[in-house]
Amino acid sequence: MSSPALVRHPEDSMPATAIAEAGSAPAATPPALPASFGTLALRWYRLNRAGLRATAIGIISLLAFLLVWHLLTTYRVVFFVRFTNVPSPLAVYSSFTKAMHDPKFLMHILLSCRRIFIGFSLAAMIGVPLGLIMGRFKLVHEVVFPVAEVLRPIPAIAWVPMAIMLWPTNEQSIVFITFLGSFFPILVNTLHGMSLVDPVLVRAAQCLGARERSIFREVYFPASMPHIFTGLTVGMGVAWVSLIAAEMISGQYGIGYFTWEAYSLVQYADIALGMIAIGVLGLGSSLLIRGAGQLVMPWRSR
Repeated sequence: MSSPALVRHPEDSMPATAIAEAGSAPAATPPALPASFGTLALRWYRLNRAGLRATAIGIISLLAFLLVWHLLTTYRVVFFVRFTNVPSPLAVYSSFTKAMHDPKFLMHILLSCRRIFIGFSLAAMIGVPLGLIMGRFKLVHEVVFPVAEVLRPIPAIAWVPMAIMLWPTNEQSIVFITFLGSFFPILVNTLHGMSLVDPVLVRAAQCLGARERSIFREVYFPASMPHIFTGLTVGMGVAWVSLIAAEMISGQYGIGYFTWEAYSLVQYADIALGMIAIGVLGLGSSLLIRGAGQLVMPWRSR
């Protein structure tokens, strides 16, 4: 009998390994298309919706404040409060454009910022460690706390004559008053943060063999850090208040002296300009501290 005719397929001439690879190779997937600009913008808006809303409300609030200010000063409203001599926003803006070309005004701002930096830095470097130690060791708390509580209610302006007698120059006395203004809020808030540390965490660290230095670094300091930054924020605001009071009384330069000199020379627009400059500088300082707090404590922002 004759053998049946064999049909030869193309796969018969391929090696076995090639056939296996061809059977197991996945199908080619089309490349992913990039997201459109509209999709990315919508996604960014959803992630930042709360921040954009707060920014828009803040801008509207400031514009409303400027509008009310302009109307009150334009029509010279007298209703319990007199706006007859209050400068308008346009007059203050004109004074601002002139002051920006005056090196003396910039020197006032730089000197005030330098005094704030030195006084506040000294207060933070002394107040935070002292508050941690007072919160940890009862004997230190019993010795330091009564003295701090007696000195804390004394306003900064009451320290001006004593500071002039204590320090040889006006510059040093102004920095000292700025230091006092920010020191006590930092100390009290740090001490309050130490008092709220969970004792279970401390005992757990002790059971694991942690020494006193490690307990301070790993337990007390991180747990009290939110209150420390609260004290730094409050202390910065009080430092500006103390600085302006000191510059108005005993200073020769600074934004506080600039404001008081404008009052003495009956330059109303410069008075408002000095007040606005103080507010902007204080706001910027507080924002820097809050930003540092968010970097150090990222879990709080989440």
